Amino acid sequence: METIPMASVSPQRSELRKKVIESIATTMDLYGVNHSFGQLYGIMYFEDRPMTLEEMKDYMNMSKSNMSYAVRSLTESQMIYKLDEKRDRKDQYVAETDFFRTFRNFFGAKLQREVDVMLGSIREVVPELSEIVLSEETSAQEREEALRDLHKMRHAEQYYVWLQGFVDRLQGGDAFFTEGE
Repeated sequence: METIPMASVSPQRSELRKKVIESIATTMDLYGVNHSFGQLYGIMYFEDRPMTLEEMKDYMNMSKSNMSYAVRSLTESQMIYKLDEKRDRKDQYVAETDFFRTFRNFFGAKLQREVDVMLGSIREVVPELSEIVLSEETSAQEREEALRDLHKMRHAEQYYVWLQGFVDRLQGGDAFFTEGE
């Protein structure tokens, strides 16, 4: 990452910011976000003004297509937002600086996708497994194995129903559970 040309930032503060920006990128990389996208988020996190795609491209020294992909990815994760007003007919973007909100948005979306995929699959196969179990044409061994699979699916479904409740509370801002829940 090159020197960050932020206005009115001393060289010492610039170096300190670079350390934090690199840490943001590293931690985001742990969760499957491209390292350079994490750097971009870190740069925007410290900016006190909206940035255009062109400015971001210059900061990051990235191609326009890669920068567009980075911005689309960060926007979908609600880590940055496109503003309604334009500057010189160019879209402007600003980073979400509330780490609690960023956590809720990012992990809420990832977990919701997992819940949707898994519950959809489980709820699709359970009726078919049930038919195998109930069919008179099913052998005893096949019935026993289908019952085992059915039991696993019911257990998994309980987990994903619980996870859906967690996601709902996380996205609602209530990620801290009271005793007994």
